[in-house]
Amino acid sequence: MSTPLRTTYPVPVEDLIPAARKLAADLGAVPSRNRIMKEYRIGAEKARAILDALTTDSTPNPAPEPVEPHLHVVENRTAPEQTAGEDEMPSAPGEEASPQVTQFVDLGIDATPPLSEAVPAAASAEVRPVRSWPVLLLALPAFVAVWSGWVGLGELTGFGVVHPLPGIADGFTINSAITLPIGVETYAAFALRVWLSGQVPPSARRFAKVSALAALVLGALGQVAYHLLEAAGVTQAPWWITTVVACLPVAVLGMGAALAHLIHARPAQNSEK
Repeated sequence: MSTPLRTTYPVPVEDLIPAARKLAADLGAVPSRNRIMKEYRIGAEKARAILDALTTDSTPNPAPEPVEPHLHVVENRTAPEQTAGEDEMPSAPGEEASPQVTQFVDLGIDATPPLSEAVPAAASAEVRPVRSWPVLLLALPAFVAVWSGWVGLGELTGFGVVHPLPGIADGFTINSAITLPIGVETYAAFALRVWLSGQVPPSARRFAKVSALAALVLGALGQVAYHLLEAAGVTQAPWWITTVVACLPVAVLGMGAALAHLIHARPAQNSEK
């Protein structure tokens, strides 16, 4: 914000009378004493002398001189309630306003700071996202433990090496126990991502929340069951554990298909009016 320039010498009344006549011509009426005091930053005595000269002057007001394009008069609108009854404004005894005329007002320079200066620096600071690579480091030991636990539990419940392509590739075999960690844990991570993303319909978000928590709890119970059976030296899981584990691939397929449908579903539009 630039500092306004001010004159440092008193202006005589004789020099202010022509300017006051010009002001009266612009207003179409004789200005009040307080208006003259405010306009030229002078005291009450000088304002009264100028007002007397304007009221007793019988000559017509001179035409206003052309103003340069870069100069204009800025009217003070900070106290509109003082427009009525300006003559009743009290002035302290012996107090005279400074005759200094503000060049800042005459030039009409805007004192409002730029918007870029008014905004705090903290608000314009760039927000950097939190790095997610530590999650990969945390997932490595969890992956090893979860994978071995599910594969071991699958082998205790009848999952094992199978020939998925008989007659086509008889030598190709796969251990079906790996379907448990891939299906259950992958769906749990996917449903958790959908739940916390906030970018899906409400119905999909609710389903993802419930199914993600259920998959995480089911995965924890599967790890507990395997370690308890392994610690007890059991080589074949009880029938009820086998039943639950055998249903997991089907359950994961159903929940994944339902969640994918809910993510892309749109409210049905009623065509009937």
